Formats: sequence, structure tokens, C-alpha cells
Amino acid sequence: MVPEHMISTSDGESNHCKRPREACGIFGISGHSEAARMTYFGLYALQHRGQESAGIAIARDQAIYAHKGMGLVPDVFDADHMEDLYGLNAIGHVRYSTTGSSILTNAQPFVVQHRKKSYAVAHNGNIVNAYELKRELEEAGSIFQTTMDSEIFLHLFVKNLELGFEQALVAAVQKLKGAFSFIMLTGKGEVVGIKDPYGFRPLCLGRLNGNYVLASETCALDLVQAEFIRELDPGEIVIISDGSIKSIHVPVPDRRAFCIFEFIYFARPDSSFYGTNVYQIRKAHGRCLARESNVDADFVMPFPDSGTYAALGYSEASGIPFEMGMIRNHYVGRTFIQPTQSMRDFGVRVKLNPIKSLLKGKDIIIIEDSIIRGTTVKTRVKALRELGVNRVHMRVSGPPHRFPCHYGIDFSTRGELIAANKTVEELRDHLGLDSLYYLSLEGLLSATNLENPENHFCKACFDGCYPVTFEESLSKDCLES
Repeated sequence: MVPEHMISTSDGESNHCKRPREACGIFGISGHSEAARMTYFGLYALQHRGQESAGIAIARDQAIYAHKGMGLVPDVFDADHMEDLYGLNAIGHVRYSTTGSSILTNAQPFVVQHRKKSYAVAHNGNIVNAYELKRELEEAGSIFQTTMDSEIFLHLFVKNLELGFEQALVAAVQKLKGAFSFIMLTGKGEVVGIKDPYGFRPLCLGRLNGNYVLASETCALDLVQAEFIRELDPGEIVIISDGSIKSIHVPVPDRRAFCIFEFIYFARPDSSFYGTNVYQIRKAHGRCLARESNVDADFVMPFPDSGTYAALGYSEASGIPFEMGMIRNHYVGRTFIQPTQSMRDFGVRVKLNPIKSLLKGKDIIIIEDSIIRGTTVKTRVKALRELGVNRVHMRVSGPPHRFPCHYGIDFSTRGELIAANKTVEELRDHLGLDSLYYLSLEGLLSATNLENPENHFCKACFDGCYPVTFEESLSKDCLES
């Protein structure tokens, strides 16, 4: 394989935050006269899944052309880029790095040529046997262009092309372990969707005026006005070509392992999984919290936007009024003029500003979706105390994160998780709260309204039960050596 057939790039800084971050968002469309433009809008709808880089690849004249850059979708693409990316078939990607550095070389889609044929791939997830596979491939003569685990899939695929296109896909998928949803594009214009055998990461299929669309979430289908058809099955490979679609299934385990954190935090609230709307699930989390841990207070409030929907459910079930005690500044972007040392906690205050007259002297319940490292929560609670809030209770719409994720979320070591090292009581005192309660795992699962939910979800970050084994000592940095 050789590097990209054609890549144009743009520079920029990624906007990091202290919230949990997921691997990526992916989108693909086949047979549309404005494929690149539809992909742009699809990525725009999926921007919450990755803010470090964005890219679009199109197939034309047996070749693949791509543009990608660091930053948000509107920063990476302009009208000229859309004019250059003409073709009927396209895939796109927004990225937050979990395996591989946050550098332009690792931005996707990743494009290669092999024996005069072009391929591109966009990946969401984390391959836990990537280090082992990369070592085997390099010993066999493969040369890697990036430090992404995503590139391993393409090496495996082209290595098996002697079996034929479909069997090469199957052979590559069966060598991979971990969480992965791929969308692949060939120079001939085939668009391929792939979901791992456990179904960790979301991928759905839609139709737009007779053309097939693939996307990480249904909200992307909604924006381009595509009709939702279904979610891909775990272990399913769909090959879309010339208006037709073919489905292949690889062997799958008895259980599924869809990431439960999609329902708690990652997915947009207007998306749906398992036929259930995420907004409604998050409200159900709040109702379960109220039943499990109600407490007297003047009102319930979120730290926007993470706990808003669970807070609505908590208010509904408890009868305690819902208020927006803090207002989010939706126009916060990159801060080029840095605050002085005297402007303490600027990073927090520039995003959220309290309504002082509403909060002073009140007993409040704050709803959060998660507490990962605890630094932001502690700062905000301290600010509320300084405003004269009387009692501060916190309710979290998921269990404590006590175990690292190795399947594509960026808390990959236990030391990063404050709940792994403190009891709930110790954490309450550390954060300066009057009370702290986490939703039980039973309550979290019951909110999905699925039969036998234990067999549907990965809950490893809560219970330490990992569906797919991995080598814990091999971090994402190992691929860079």
C-alpha cells in the first residue's frame, strides 16, 4: 500500500474539554449527485462525536479524492472544497483520537492505493489486538503510514484480496478484536458498512431518494432527510453498489455489547437505538434517580447540557421544580486571548454563568450524567457555595465509573477515574457536596425497556466485566513505537 492518492489539508487546533470523549462519527452515501455535500451535513450532525479533525473522501474515475483537516467540520471545509469533491459516492469522518495521536496524519478517512486500486476507510471504535496485529503485519513486510489502529483493517483487507472482495472483508473482520464500526469506500464506488461481532459502536442504514446512507446515529439521517431503515446487526457487513445492497454476516457471540454510555452521554438526544429515543431514555434515568434517591430541595437543575434531560425526568417524578440555574454560553469557541492569572476559573465561567438571584440561599439538586475526573464538578460546586447556595445535592444518572474503557472512550487507565479511588462518601466530601447518589446499574438497565438487558450492553466501565479480552499494558501509545 502507498499513502493517499490525493489529500489536501488544513491546520487548526482541537478544542479539548474535560468531558469523556468517544472515538469518532462516520457517514457514507452511495449514488447521490451531491454525495460530498450530503456527507458534510451528515458529519455536521455527528460533530459531537469528535472535534479534533474532519474529512471527506469521494470516488471518481476509479480513484479516491479526499480533503481533511484539523478542527470542526465548518472550519475544515468551504465551498471550494465541496466543488472539488464531486462524485456520486462518499464517506466522511469526525475524529477524537483514542488510538493514535491527534495529528493531521491520523485524520480520516484514511486513503490508500494497492495494485492500482484505491480504498478509503473511516473508523469508529478501538481495536484491542491492534499492537499484536501490527507487529505481525510489519514482520510480513507491511509499511504503516499512521499510528491509527484503523489502518490495520486496510492492511488485513488487501492482504486477503486474493480470496475475492467479499471474502477479504470477512477475513479482515474476523482477525480484529474489540469495538469497531467501519465505513469503507472503493475507487469503483462501492460503499461498505461493517459492525463488529459484539455491536459495540452504533451504525445505521437509511435511504435518501433511492440512495443508501450509512451513519453512526439516526440524527445524521434526519438532517439529510433520509429515511431510517434499520441498525446494522452485530457482525454484519453491507456492500452497497449501483443502487443494490448485499448483506454478509460473520459469526457472532451469544451476547451483544452495545456501549451503554451512548444512552447516558455520547449520542445526541434526538437519535434512537434499539427503536428507543435517547431523549426519552435520559428522562427515564432521571425518573429512576428520583425513585431511588429523592431528597427535599427548592429545585432541581443540570449543569447544561450534560444532565438536562435526566434533570427533567427527576423533576417530573419527584414533583420538585426544574430550573436552569446556570446558563450556557453557546458561542464559546477557541480562546485566542488567554485570561490573566487573576481571572480564576475562567475556563469554567466562560461556558456557564449562574443566575445568582435564583440560587442564593436555596437547597438545590444538581443532575449530572457522569463524574469522570471530578475537577470540573468540584470547581462548579465551589462557585455555587461562594454564591450563597445553602445545600448542594448531586445525583448522577449512571453508576460510578470505576474501570477504564478499552473500546474507544478516552478514560483508558483507572487512575483517571476519581470514583475508582474513592468511596461515594469520600467523593461527596472531596467535591464539597451535602449528598451524592449514583443511579444503580439495575435502574440504568431497566430504563432501556429491553428484555434481558444484561445481554445487550457493555457495562465494563461500571462493573469491570469486559466482553472482549485485551492486553491492558498495551495503550494507544504502543502503536507509535
